[in-house]
Amino acid sequence: MRNQTGILLINLGTPKAPTPRALRAYLREFLSDPRVVEQPRWLWLPILHGIILNLRPRRSAAAYRRIWRKEGSPLLLTAQQQRERLAAALREHDCAVAIAMRYGEPSLAAGLAELRAQGCTRVIALPLYPQYSATTTASTFDALSAALARWRDIPDLVFISRYYDHPAYIEALATR
Repeated sequence: MRNQTGILLINLGTPKAPTPRALRAYLREFLSDPRVVEQPRWLWLPILHGIILNLRPRRSAAAYRRIWRKEGSPLLLTAQQQRERLAAALREHDCAVAIAMRYGEPSLAAGLAELRAQGCTRVIALPLYPQYSATTTASTFDALSAALARWRDIPDLVFISRYYDHPAYIEALATR
């Protein structure tokens, strides 16, 4: 196996396109997460499906169109650049790097599958949100665990849940 360690860079998510249809699918996945909206399901789901998913996608699509690039989602394009730069920096360490989104695509399952296809037996899952939050970090852990629950042979896993106070992170922010 060439790449035994894989790094999965995880961001919160992006819709496939700046259209009402794509935003509806993205918002349905995002706002259906019980970690994001901590309301009783019997109360929340009728509001989500009856009101929010019928009104918000059109307005959100207009906002996304203003920031969307010709090449695609700005968040996805940035994630791809981060993956390329990290992979280049780690090339001598024989690490594979993949990206995933908690909501939308590429999915966590797709990112994990990419690392598995490269022969990774260890995965470092790095959410790109430095501070812990149940709505982001815990939700990502839940989804990562659910994706791995379908695997027969799971990789060794390191999940980085917070790094806001790590000296290297603070130094990088100060340098930037």
